[in-house]
Amino acid sequence: MVLTGAVRMSGTRHSRRRVLGTVAGLGAAGLAGCGLFDDDPEPPRVPDPLQPLLDEAIALAASYDRAIVTQPGLAARLAPLADDHRAHATELARLIGQALPSTGPASAPAASAPAEAAAQTVATLRAAEQAAQKSAVTACKAAPPERAALVGSIAACRATHAEALR
Repeated sequence: MVLTGAVRMSGTRHSRRRVLGTVAGLGAAGLAGCGLFDDDPEPPRVPDPLQPLLDEAIALAASYDRAIVTQPGLAARLAPLADDHRAHATELARLIGQALPSTGPASAPAASAPAEAAAQTVATLRAAEQAAQKSAVTACKAAPPERAALVGSIAACRATHAEALR
């Protein structure tokens, strides 16, 4: 229907311009109420409580990789432990809904460390495992039930790693 003249509404004369303006104003008010024109920024994203555990798993795997490169004689002993940490990182990233950062291949050292350094390397990794196990236990205690099983499993695995490095 085309409105070409004055429109009568409930006994009063309104022009087409006034009716359309009122309708447009009501539509704009409705859109303003839905947040379409809000200039307020979204609140910052709160990091997942398991993010530190994920970061720790990635760091532990990298520590093992560096140790394997500098101490090739320890590769058979350390590679399975590094693989465990990569598996933990993969599962935590999936749970959090985050992509794992890409890691490049480990670079070869300029010279291999002396064989005496193997004991120091293992002791350093053991200390890192013990600290990581404590943080995993703390995270497990704070985790909701649907996450506690995974976090508890990671804590137990880290405790096992510390014992394997004795």
